[in-house]
Order: sequence, then structure tokens, then C-alpha cells
Amino acid sequence: MGKVLVVTSGKGGVGKTTSTASLGAALAQNNQTVVVVDFDVGLRNLDLVMGAERRVVFDLINVVQGDAKLAQALIRDKRIETLSILPASQTRDKDALTADGVARVIEELREKFDWIVCDSPAGIERGAQLAMYHADEAVVVTNPEVSSVRDSDRIIGLLDSTTAKAKAGEKIAKHLLLTRYDPVRAARGEMLRVEDVLEILSIPLIGIIPESEEVLRASNLGSPVTLNAPESAPARAYFDAARRLRGETLDMSVPSDRKGLFAKLFNWRAA
Repeated sequence: MGKVLVVTSGKGGVGKTTSTASLGAALAQNNQTVVVVDFDVGLRNLDLVMGAERRVVFDLINVVQGDAKLAQALIRDKRIETLSILPASQTRDKDALTADGVARVIEELREKFDWIVCDSPAGIERGAQLAMYHADEAVVVTNPEVSSVRDSDRIIGLLDSTTAKAKAGEKIAKHLLLTRYDPVRAARGEMLRVEDVLEILSIPLIGIIPESEEVLRASNLGSPVTLNAPESAPARAYFDAARRLRGETLDMSVPSDRKGLFAKLFNWRAA
């Protein structure tokens, strides 16, 4: 049975969708069968980031409501055979998602894939709660700024109280992904340091994604950065984060794109 991973955040604009695409692609590049599922009904950005927007015929809502079979809605990535996407609807409302329908789709996906990576809407509304409800693990995406970290703290509380695992008395594994990080600016006090974020959120750190133009460039080209620029600093960070999701223990670092400049190695380890 596949593992359900929700990628979530309290605040919008932190890089959640690009992280979903990059982590999904990185897992698939390591011979895992992966499907990325867009729960952001009404916006539908994951297919754009994956370069699959022109191939969408049926979507998650169609499958949830029984208007299409799962096989009709799944789009296989043209670059990685083991990677697929289940897009969201751009014309329907989030209320079209039903708890029973989502549960049925998730169980069917568990039988087909090693990883089901769910791109949750930001915040705490219905779409976000349905995206996280069936999760075995969660990646909480945050920027090193106070408002983003504060909102992430609230999401952690929801993961610990409203998910199926929480209601069964079990702990859901939670991981912190820190995005758009600049160690120079952090040292100048212009953003929170990694230590500050970890002290507030108190969940294991799975990756530090440095501020880089490569992420935006890859998104605009419709390709996860791990495919578009696999040697870039953010791609290397996503590859390491994916390895940690699979259980590997790696030293944590902030990769740099600057030639001849070695990133500082830190003593943090993923728990």
C-alpha cells in the first residue's frame, strides 16, 4: 500500500505547489511510483508547474463525483515514467469535494502508487482539511518570516487533532521544509534563522531550500526544478529532502549556486 504525504502550509505563496512538484519528481527519479494530487480546487496550479495543463481532460472532482474513472483523469509525466498527476478542477468549488469520494480515491491511489503526494490549499478551509485527513506523513512548508511560521504552527495543531491518524490516537509524522532561505540575510537579522524557526515549530527539519531564481524559472517552464536544473542548489536540496522522506539520515546544509563557495554545513539532522 502506498504512503500518503500531504504538503501543506498555513500561508499562501510559500512555495507549497512547487515543493509538491519537486518532491514528487525527486521521489520518482529514485525509482518510486508517485502521483501528485492537486487539492486546490478553483485555482489548479499544480498542472501548470508540472507542464501538463494542456493534457487535462478529467480532474479530481470528476473522479470524486463518479463522472470519470481514476485512470481517465491520471496524467502520466512525459519525462519520468513513474510520475503521474491528478489535477484539480479550475471551474468547480471546493464544496464539490466529498469526504466519501476523497476517501475512495485515496484508497484506489494507495493500490497503484508508492507515494501519493497531496498539494493542499493554504489555510484551514475544507479543501485543506480533506487533503490532510488521510495523510500518513506531512511536510509543512514555511518561509523564514514570523507570519508564515505562526500560521504553520496552527497547521501543525490541525495535523495533530483532525487527521484520521490523530482521531485513531496515532501520531502523524511531520516534517519542516524551509523555503526561500538566505543565510546571509538571516545573519543580518532580515529574516528568521533556521534555529529560530525550529524553536517555534518543534518538528524535524527535512530540508532547507535556498532562495534561487532557478525555482521560478523552472515553474515558468512547466518543469519541477529537479528536472529542469538538477544540479542547481534548490534541486539538490529537494533531492536530499526526498531521501530523508525515504528514511535516510543526511547532514543538513544550505546549498549554494555560487561557484567556488561551499555552503556551511550544520549539525541539524532529520529525526
